[in-house]
Amino acid sequence: MLRFAILFAVLALIAGVLGFGGLAGDFAYFAKILLFVFLVLFVVSMLFGRRADTVV
Repeated sequence: MLRFAILFAVLALIAGVLGFGGLAGDFAYFAKILLFVFLVLFVVSMLFGRRADTVV
């Protein structure tokens, strides 16, 4: 998911340089949403992820 966020951010930059403002805005919007979803899932997985069982 992080790869897609980075991909959309790069596409937004390229579209912005080439003068496609509307398309660049759409790509940036999708990149922002994907990055937010990635961060939420990352934090949830860090909090509730697998934990190693300790053997006594």
